[in-house]
Amino acid sequence: MEKPAGGFDLRIERVHDYEFRVVFDKPTHPTLLLDEPPPLGKDNGPNPARLLAAAVGSCLAASLTFCLNRAKLPFDGVQAEVHTELVRNERRRLRIGGIRVRVRPQLTNGSNGSDDQRAECFNVFEDFCVVTESVRAGIPIEVSVDPEPS
Repeated sequence: MEKPAGGFDLRIERVHDYEFRVVFDKPTHPTLLLDEPPPLGKDNGPNPARLLAAAVGSCLAASLTFCLNRAKLPFDGVQAEVHTELVRNERRRLRIGGIRVRVRPQLTNGSNGSDDQRAECFNVFEDFCVVTESVRAGIPIEVSVDPEPS
């Protein structure tokens, strides 16, 4: 697969127990507090599964927004409702079993766009969603553990 130039880095720091702070690569982005729900954590922030669901839903909403704007189809807004199914695998480990997203554009009454243009957007917008299509394809992940001396 071709690798485009660029990318980004972020840092995750343990705050306390199962709370972690995400520090993004841009000073304009606020830090984000993550936490696990009980019994592990105190639910003081979203957990990683919720972040993944939010990323998928937000990316799809943004992709549809882009398509509608590019086609000059007027709309008042876009919402996405995301349902994430949690399941146990054969080793009883909790996993994300599936994500269902309902994207709801609020189309402007009497819009100048044709039904064909809208149908085309509805048929292609998913293909331009970086997160959703990457998750669907299965993202290779490399992990290393590098202990720091105390």
